[in-house]
Amino acid sequence: MNRRNILWSAVSALSAALGASSAKAAPEAAPSDKLKVVYHLSDAEKVNFVLGNIQNHIEGVGGADHVTIALVVHGPALKAFHSAHANPDISKRVGNFSRDGVELAACANTMKAQNVTLTDLLPGFVNAEKGGVVRLAELQSQGYLYLRP
Repeated sequence: MNRRNILWSAVSALSAALGASSAKAAPEAAPSDKLKVVYHLSDAEKVNFVLGNIQNHIEGVGGADHVTIALVVHGPALKAFHSAHANPDISKRVGNFSRDGVELAACANTMKAQNVTLTDLLPGFVNAEKGGVVRLAELQSQGYLYLRP
């Protein structure tokens, strides 16, 4: 009987200690429930598909306030965002994404190769100065989930 009391006391004390440490740790380590996602786009034939994915993502989580999204564009896909050649649907989507806080990053290496600057792209783009793939790696190191549809 005495062993049971000792065992019970030890289990109770351990439970209380674990409960107290969990309660204490929770406020300090409260993770954000807002996902961070980076979309990678380099294929010209996937531009509309990826833009549709981003729109579906925003709607699927209940709006832009519930997710942080970045789009990194490089290679042939960047031509779809040249303001002189962009179709009206792409222009509208990019404007909406920019207004919703989506980071639109254009690869500096691709811009140089295509002989364009930010002013030649649709409004809302920022320069991924170190390159698109470097920007992708930076965002992933900051906890962004990587998607390449």
